[in-house]
Amino acid sequence: VQLQASGGGSVQAGGSLRLSCAASGGPFGSYALGWFRQAPGKERGFVSAISWSGATTTYADSVKGRFTISRDNAKRTVYLQMNSLKPEDTAIYYCAADPGGVGENKSEEYDYWGLGTLVTVSS
Repeated sequence: VQLQASGGGSVQAGGSLRLSCAASGGPFGSYALGWFRQAPGKERGFVSAISWSGATTTYADSVKGRFTISRDNAKRTVYLQMNSLKPEDTAIYYCAADPGGVGENKSEEYDYWGLGTLVTVSS
C-alpha cells in the first residue's frame, strides 16, 4: 500500500484545512486508517483513526470537537477535516494504514505510512 497525503498549508488560528490521503494498492477497504502528527522537536503522536468500515472513529483529546476523520472507500481516500485550528496544531501530518482494521492510537499498529504534509497555524 502506498499513501499520499495532501492538503497541508498555512492558515491563521481559527481557520480550517482538510487533509486528504489517497491510497494505491492493497485492500484499502479492509484497512483502518489513522492520522498522526509530529511537531518540531517533539515525537510523533496520534491524532485520529477510523476503522475499516468507518463505524468507529477515535480522536486525541487535543483535537476532539475540532477535527473529523472520514473515509471514502470508493475513492480509496481518507480525510481529516480540521476546524478551529490552533498554533499548537502546527506539525507534519502523516496518514497510515493498519491492516488489522480496528484503528488503534498506537503507531506501531500501522504498517504503511505516507510521507506527510505540513500544516502551519499562525497566531
